[in-house]
Amino acid sequence: MRAVLPEARAMRHEWKHQIHLGEDLVLSRRLRRLFPHDSHAGPDGSYRVTSLYFDTPYDQALREKLDGVDRREKFRLRYYGCDTGFLRLEKKYKVNGLCGKRSVSITAEEARLLLAGEDDFLLASGEPLRMELYSKIRGKGLRPRTIVRYDREAFCYGPGNVRLTLDRRVRTGLCSTAFLDPDRFCLPVLEGITVLEVKYDAFLPDLVRMAVQVPGRQAAACSKYALCRRYD
Repeated sequence: MRAVLPEARAMRHEWKHQIHLGEDLVLSRRLRRLFPHDSHAGPDGSYRVTSLYFDTPYDQALREKLDGVDRREKFRLRYYGCDTGFLRLEKKYKVNGLCGKRSVSITAEEARLLLAGEDDFLLASGEPLRMELYSKIRGKGLRPRTIVRYDREAFCYGPGNVRLTLDRRVRTGLCSTAFLDPDRFCLPVLEGITVLEVKYDAFLPDLVRMAVQVPGRQAAACSKYALCRRYD
């Protein structure tokens, strides 16, 4: 019998659409009537997300995504809004179509060390996710690669533990060392396109399924990281 990864307990379903501005306008109005916004959102229901993705010298994370490999992972640093005082180190992984995420806090100074190529603190911490990143930096040559920034409007629905997000104005930084500068210019990547994502646990409630219907659109692979890599 094949062993089950401990991570599998947190695995969730995830699907995505790319939709146009007109479709976004109709859909967002509908979702606002049906579901509450994420509790961390600003007055308009949205917030900015900035991530810095890691990859190997041979673009393993990018290639596995484009090739649709069943078991794959990505490491990233992330902060919200302009507050670099609250940073997360995250590992996002996918196994047979299901997605999961592990995360741990990291300081701005530790992030600066990573950007400068210094990683000994990861091993010294004794924290499992930090130590895993250290092993892959040393073993696979994992390095900070691409900044991904967008404005997110997020909704929640308790049954099925559903999270719906509309990611707008996807853009990328021109240099990974600028990750901690929230005012640095970022290059637009998806002009006039919004990425709709739906995540849920064991089942997707009918109310959500009907609410996110966009005529003529089919769920499809859509990686903001892969899109931003075109501009390296």
